[in-house]
Amino acid sequence: MDKDKVLLTKSGVEKLEEERDNLINVERPRVIEELQLARSQGDLSENADYDAARDKQAQIEQRIKEIEYMLQNAEIISEEQMDLNVVKPGTTVTILDLSLDDPEEEKYTIVGSFETDPVNGKISNESPLAKALIGHGVNEIVTVGVAEAYDVKIVDIEFTA
Repeated sequence: MDKDKVLLTKSGVEKLEEERDNLINVERPRVIEELQLARSQGDLSENADYDAARDKQAQIEQRIKEIEYMLQNAEIISEEQMDLNVVKPGTTVTILDLSLDDPEEEKYTIVGSFETDPVNGKISNESPLAKALIGHGVNEIVTVGVAEAYDVKIVDIEFTA
């Protein structure tokens, strides 16, 4: 994959567009108002409100640039590209952790690194587990290469991006 490409699902692109629009149309005007109010208080050299507003403005502008970069370099994971015989970014994979005494099924959606949300089962395609799973199919047992390597069995693969 091209170094500048940012792997995103369709919903990931939509979330980034919503965040960008909120930053531009809501947060940016709000911080401009804060700056104007702080300026009206007089001496800017010792004005903590002004400094805080400037810092917030810089953070907002930086985040807008990051989002623009991601959207311009997005490689969207699409269903048309999916071969559900093997695990790929954009698939949800159900696995059994064979290192456990009583393995239970676990589901993970493999996404690009910018969409990672482990609490909700979204793991980066760069994570050790995803790297081990990618390219393998149902009923295969793969070894996850971490400090204490462990085996997992792929139970199911589905498209969810």
